[in-house]
Amino acid sequence: MKIIILTQYFPPEVGAPQNRLYEMAARLRKMGVEIEVLTAMPNYPSMEIHKEYKGKWYVKDEMDGMPVHRAWIWVGKSKSMPSRLLNYFSFVFSSFWIGCFKLSKADYLLCESPPLFLGISAVLLKKLKKAKLIFNVADLWPESAEKLGLITNKTLLNITTRLEEYLYKSSALITGQAQGIVKNIQSRFPDKTVYWLPNGADLSFYNPDKMNANWREQNGFLPGDFIILYAGIIGYAQALEIILKAAELTKAQPSIKWVLLGSGPVKEKLIAMKEEMQLGNVYFYPPVPKSTMPEVLKAIDVSLIPLKKIDLFLGIIPSKIFEAMAMKKPLLLGVEGESKELFIEQGQAGLAFTPEDADDLVKNALYLYNNKVEAMRLGENGRNYAEENFNRDKIAEKFYNFLKSEK
Repeated sequence: MKIIILTQYFPPEVGAPQNRLYEMAARLRKMGVEIEVLTAMPNYPSMEIHKEYKGKWYVKDEMDGMPVHRAWIWVGKSKSMPSRLLNYFSFVFSSFWIGCFKLSKADYLLCESPPLFLGISAVLLKKLKKAKLIFNVADLWPESAEKLGLITNKTLLNITTRLEEYLYKSSALITGQAQGIVKNIQSRFPDKTVYWLPNGADLSFYNPDKMNANWREQNGFLPGDFIILYAGIIGYAQALEIILKAAELTKAQPSIKWVLLGSGPVKEKLIAMKEEMQLGNVYFYPPVPKSTMPEVLKAIDVSLIPLKKIDLFLGIIPSKIFEAMAMKKPLLLGVEGESKELFIEQGQAGLAFTPEDADDLVKNALYLYNNKVEAMRLGENGRNYAEENFNRDKIAEKFYNFLKSEK
């Protein structure tokens, strides 16, 4: 079996889709699947091409024995819609031409969405390479873009909705990262096969029992500090203002430290808010390589996962949940719907707070702060739940067997 993976995002970039796709590809290869990757020049999230790839139209790398074809992409610092569209469509164009000449025939072509527009290249390439299209949906577009206010133009919304429908109909298989995504697509396209392909954890890499960490000491935190960590994209969807509000409400507990690790479009705004509010208990750090994340997670006390309070996110599962659970860290989860049902109600891996409600966040944070034995118990529950249900090895094996049965 041979699979082409077409994605705008891939390592050495740091991020959820990058890690998820790489981990899946590496495991499938170990099972005997031939994997080829077609991706963009590394640039995310800084929106600047990495030094060794600057000025190049095409580069071929190899990762764990897998050929990785990298195509030119236009990047810019502007967050305007024209800039975003130029970024997306530049890779649609370059990926098609590079794919024409550099990729060989395959059984499947798996396309990662978003960006939805990459599906245009995928449809063209799957015909040329005689492959069946697997459209992997990590986020429902254009629905999420509309509800987040990223796309307000009605004409563009209509065009992207029609494109979404066309791509689903052109796919031999649609995979969804969350059950909510799967149910949404299945309800609209009952004749299509839709498969739940969840994210998960590398339980051998994220193993707190087999590592030491000095990240806490290196960054000036005291042994008695209670570190609540948000790690990820500092963007619009996460409603991260809640962290600053919670920090203001916990000034009377100086050992509670709120840490934001990552980069993104609202980071500068939040830093300015911190200064204006004079919050000495809030700390910002740049993103770290994947290799460093286990050390960071080992050093903190609680993993904070917030999102905006909108219906769109009822079916979303943030990837940082799995890493925190694997490292036995209790969750403070500000996400309703599927995530709350799976990880709080079923997995008993932490506490839930109402999204965008700083008072409720503080109430639950103080409970964990004052009940550290209970916090440890919730962390142990999370590791056990991840081992049973979200082990990346098992997820890849199940997907491989499904594809074999579909051939």
